[in-house]
Amino acid sequence: MSTRCYSGEREVAAIDPRNRGMAYGDGLFETMRVHDGGLPLWPRHLARLREGAQRLGIGLPDVPFIEARMIEMIGATDAGVLKLLLTRGEGGRGYAPPADAQPLWLLALHPLPAVPGHGLRLRWCDMRLASQPALAGIKHCNRLEQVLARAEAESAGCDEGLMRDMAGNPICATSANLLVLRDGRWSTPRVDACGVAGVLRGWLLEQGLVESVVLAQGEVESAAALALCNAVRGILPVASLGARAWAPHPALAELQERVAMAYPMFSEAGAAA
Repeated sequence: MSTRCYSGEREVAAIDPRNRGMAYGDGLFETMRVHDGGLPLWPRHLARLREGAQRLGIGLPDVPFIEARMIEMIGATDAGVLKLLLTRGEGGRGYAPPADAQPLWLLALHPLPAVPGHGLRLRWCDMRLASQPALAGIKHCNRLEQVLARAEAESAGCDEGLMRDMAGNPICATSANLLVLRDGRWSTPRVDACGVAGVLRGWLLEQGLVESVVLAQGEVESAAALALCNAVRGILPVASLGARAWAPHPALAELQERVAMAYPMFSEAGAAA
């Protein structure tokens, strides 16, 4: 893993222990797929980062400077994952954010995760997502709900876990959005009260390939097909959820093909790179 850290536009050697991202999760992050030395989904990641920074009141460093540093880091990388972490910066003890905090941000380049050789095995997580519309959609650094839910899935020998809100409505997986095929139409749960508005999910919605709806648990379990999607791994088929199993569905292959046409990194050849 390669890492670089900056305070504003000044490179620093390490994160100060007083950093509010470490102390309170006071920050945002974006996890981006690297393909042929570029970031095909960067404009969408940047839009979400801007929205998150505006909602949290965190100053966003000069974007051309950030982009130049990203290009330096990934220019020779055929395939990988670049994580951009932005925190409010340093502050004293206490929740009140300092007015003069200098945003701190870092870049970390990771290997691309392996493509699963099978459909995903899912389970319902007992851990629920709390409702907080002020934070819904953005990728803020407070992820303890997902950490605990993913531990449940791992302990059960599953690939991923599905999370519900406090009312029991399905929202997402721990690190992906949920796609549900019913009556020949793909849908994805709304994320206006909790959950993350994934950038690939956003593209699917804009293309009219998926619609955002409120789904009940029974509607997910009785679906014709399920899939998960995120900006690193694309669209992955679900083979089982608890006792329910699904065979490969032609509609899923068609959806994957549509995504791969727009973003070749999600084709079989691109995924194997």
